[in-house]
Amino acid sequence: MANAFDIEEIFPDEDAAAVRLPRRQAGAAPQGLAVTLLADYTLRTGARLPSAAVVALLTEAGVSEAGARAAISRLARRGVLEGSRHGKHSSYRLAPAAAAQISAGGRWIVSSMAGAEPWDEWWTLIAFSLPQEERTRRRALRGQLRWQGYAPLYDGLWVSPHPLPAPAAEQLAQVAGGAMTVFRARHVELDAGAGRDPLQAWDIAGIAEQYDAFVRRWRSLLPRIRGGRVGGAEAIRARTEIMDTFRRFAVLDPRLPVRLLPPGWQRPAALEVFTAVYDGLVGTAEQHVRAVAASHAMGSPDGVRAHTVADLLAGVESVPAPSASAP
Repeated sequence: MANAFDIEEIFPDEDAAAVRLPRRQAGAAPQGLAVTLLADYTLRTGARLPSAAVVALLTEAGVSEAGARAAISRLARRGVLEGSRHGKHSSYRLAPAAAAQISAGGRWIVSSMAGAEPWDEWWTLIAFSLPQEERTRRRALRGQLRWQGYAPLYDGLWVSPHPLPAPAAEQLAQVAGGAMTVFRARHVELDAGAGRDPLQAWDIAGIAEQYDAFVRRWRSLLPRIRGGRVGGAEAIRARTEIMDTFRRFAVLDPRLPVRLLPPGWQRPAALEVFTAVYDGLVGTAEQHVRAVAASHAMGSPDGVRAHTVADLLAGVESVPAPSASAP
């Protein structure tokens, strides 16, 4: 059973060549915050931000200056960020592969939460058997299954209410290496206590509680947003935090038909509140990033442009500027 928010990685590696984005952690993880900042305000343009500006924005979020510099350096070594240097000044941007991965992930997160798909009452089941000594491959396969919206009904039997698209099946097959079987089936009701219902693969009550808490937490901020009473640094922190929380629902929520879910399921309300907060702070946050970047650069910064939920749904296509010499 998947406990709410007990997910190690929201964006698992798709293959050995994929960019290894930071794992999602509880609290303010410096590398994750750095990636989110650059993605939220430069993904569309591929713009570079002065390293001093990135450090300043991270310190506003509660990261120490030393921790911020270390996070940037580690992300550059991992190939998530690209650096360039002009004299004594350095700047960074998302590497093209990382930008493409984040853009695809953002579109999937929003689209998976928007609306309910019709259901034919058939389940997709994936059975696999990998020995314990192949822990790396087991972990990769389980991560991919989570990414595709599956949950474990039993240890080696994962279930989803949706068909498995061909591209997803190919990705899973590459990881499983022939140790996986996919089939579609209807659930047959047995005597009470004789078997598990597929719904038991998910912690439905736990997910419902998290939806309720999310809506309560962020709806309370809306009056201040509408009244223009949220400053720039707070706007950035709020957009970062709400995205980090909201994106997890896309993995945890199986998007079951409403008739199978508890009354008052809050998925639509959560998307509505997320959109109101994320979009409501877009201008204030963008202006603050511009101001911070300008204070650490010669002239006005180019390419700082925040995106909205509608932009994410449409697909934020990054068009990076030509590469500069790396430091």
